[in-house]
Amino acid sequence: MVRFISIALFVLTAVTVHANEQQQAFDAYVQGLKSEALSQGYSETFLEPAFATIKMRERVITRDRNQPERKITLTEYLQTRVPDWKVKQAVELLNKHFELLEAVERQFGVQKRFIVALWGNESNFGRIQGKVPVLSALATLAFEGRREALFRKQFFDALAILKAGHVELDSFTGSWAGAMGQSQFLPSSFLTYAVDFDGDGKTDIWRSTADVFASIANYLASEGWNGTQTWGRQVSLLDPELSRLASLNRQAAKDLSDWQTLGIRRFDGRDLPQVTMTANLVMPDGAQGRAYLVYNNFQTLMKWNRSSYFGISVAYLSERIKKGS
Repeated sequence: MVRFISIALFVLTAVTVHANEQQQAFDAYVQGLKSEALSQGYSETFLEPAFATIKMRERVITRDRNQPERKITLTEYLQTRVPDWKVKQAVELLNKHFELLEAVERQFGVQKRFIVALWGNESNFGRIQGKVPVLSALATLAFEGRREALFRKQFFDALAILKAGHVELDSFTGSWAGAMGQSQFLPSSFLTYAVDFDGDGKTDIWRSTADVFASIANYLASEGWNGTQTWGRQVSLLDPELSRLASLNRQAAKDLSDWQTLGIRRFDGRDLPQVTMTANLVMPDGAQGRAYLVYNNFQTLMKWNRSSYFGISVAYLSERIKKGS
């Protein structure tokens, strides 16, 4: 018993020492961030309250190091990301905000249903934005070191957002990875694409629906969205051997007429549209999974999030919004 207690005390002491050393290292790192911010011209008056809120977030490091490894199928993913209740809410919200979405669509050339679909996928229509202080999350991830350059840049971009007065310090929260607001922008995306559409002098992707919609649309428009086209379509393959083309993914761009000749049809078996349009064959789950021909707008969705599952879930929700159920 005495031996067990001694071992336990030794382990506890070692853990405590490591935690103290980790905290001291983090404090020194944050002080370095502050010194750099001062050298960039930020005042001590601005920095003092901001840096007083920064704390090391162990759960942020844990989440970053322990991303889910279980591979789910696209069908399983769509069941969780595009359930019937979300489709119903998406249709209701599009109708509720129709005039605002119409104005955003006119200015940016991005269809309403895609704006609402991204809004729903990113934050459940603004309900799930994350409650982690952005500065703490980004400082922790930069300190952790695996992607220091990325998160260090995001940290200083976050300071610029705070300094510009777009958000108050106590409301400056987001996901564990530093993604912010109803559009879940990283700070660099905020500075590049966020829009003050309601004209109140602040670009508020946390609370202003107008700013959220316009910021989503501006991102897509800036990255090549074509408002006269859709995203793609689910297809069927007459020749199972065509599934080998899935390994080429978006590199295998062909005109729709070429895909028709190769034996690809609409999902219901009808011929592909007789229009001149380049498409890529995408089969996220390989030969046994769903097949899609995707157009340029899907490539733009992939710039938002590099996951083909994500892109298809946004596209699928947009299709169900269009259908109305």
